[in-house]
Amino acid sequence: MELNGESGKVTPRVRLGRRLRRLRERRGLSLRQLSEQVGGYSHSYLGRVELGDQLPSEALVTSLDQFFDSDGVLADLLDMVHESLIPEYSRTFLSKEPAAERIQVFTSSLVPGLLQTQDYARELFRRSLPRDSDDVRNERVGIRMRRQRILDREDAPPYWAIMDEAALRRSARDRSIMAGQMLHLLSIGIRPRVVVQVLPFSAGMHPMLGGGVTLMTLKDGETIAQVESFASEEGVSSARPVVDLTERFDLARSMALTQDESLDLIRVYLKEYEDERDS
Repeated sequence: MELNGESGKVTPRVRLGRRLRRLRERRGLSLRQLSEQVGGYSHSYLGRVELGDQLPSEALVTSLDQFFDSDGVLADLLDMVHESLIPEYSRTFLSKEPAAERIQVFTSSLVPGLLQTQDYARELFRRSLPRDSDDVRNERVGIRMRRQRILDREDAPPYWAIMDEAALRRSARDRSIMAGQMLHLLSIGIRPRVVVQVLPFSAGMHPMLGGGVTLMTLKDGETIAQVESFASEEGVSSARPVVDLTERFDLARSMALTQDESLDLIRVYLKEYEDERDS
């Protein structure tokens, strides 16, 4: 039985599997029969989900909730699983992201999470969390991709991202991953409510060296912050520290290239990665 090592409680993943098994058994269905009913999902896949060995896709959960008329209970449990994969120190902050009025981000050596491609995010998690299984790694990537939907909404909040040029230079081993990431930055960087800027090496030292920050303005006008450093993140809501972080962000912005200049620099890196890939 898979338990949470700290609390001894059954994990959300196992709870989801157990609920699915109960729903199936109440209908008197075998795994093969359920597979035939929902279509396109093998009985072995469904079995792994019931055992908690594999998470279901969102599409499967939607099909199962509809088939069992379970009022979205499986979708709610899947959300709990996804939430459990987010470190506790980030959970409260990220829970407010969908309702943000404005998001400002600075990153030192990585492309900001809301701007990452799926391949870039997967390679990042593979390198930074080597003990994770492929299944868990894919779940983390899925969470990141779902968070990005905020930028696809008609009422998307203004999003201002500044990244150190090191984020463009710090390459994945597979240059095609970086080429795809550069193309994505160019695509998303021309959206009307998105600003992408690069702080170039030529600017020298700057006030955000060695870390990153996300500033989020909420509907009531309050700004909260999250500071990121190696393997940790810290939420900040007290006025004085938030003002200090905002000043650091503004200074970094004043040293960054304009948006047009930044996109031109990204095109230079795109060509470099494409040439390396083709050589």
